[in-house]
Amino acid sequence: MCGPSLLKTDPATLLRLLVLAPLLEEWIVRAGLQEWLMRRWAGNMPLAMLAPAAGFSLLHAGAGWFAAAAVFPPGLAMGLLYWRRRDWRLCAAAHALCNGFAHVSCSINFQ
Repeated sequence: MCGPSLLKTDPATLLRLLVLAPLLEEWIVRAGLQEWLMRRWAGNMPLAMLAPAAGFSLLHAGAGWFAAAAVFPPGLAMGLLYWRRRDWRLCAAAHALCNGFAHVSCSINFQ
């Protein structure tokens, strides 16, 4: 799960990992896809949260299938957060925290 991007410490990688990716991914997945599905499938909220979590996992499949599977539970948690609060920026903050935790964990384990 600790791919090359989680092991780099240069400013550009950290900016991408902690700011750009969380903002862009959560804007697309939560404010876009999940919001649309919640309106379209108002009677089936579990499916309206499962589908974006699966899409979120697929966004991370480039890092390997283990990484894609590992981000599915946080994707569900962020989906629940979005469903409760309807603010994708909170999801982006949670996403940045998850990425930061992963970065620190990988850095400690691979020193």
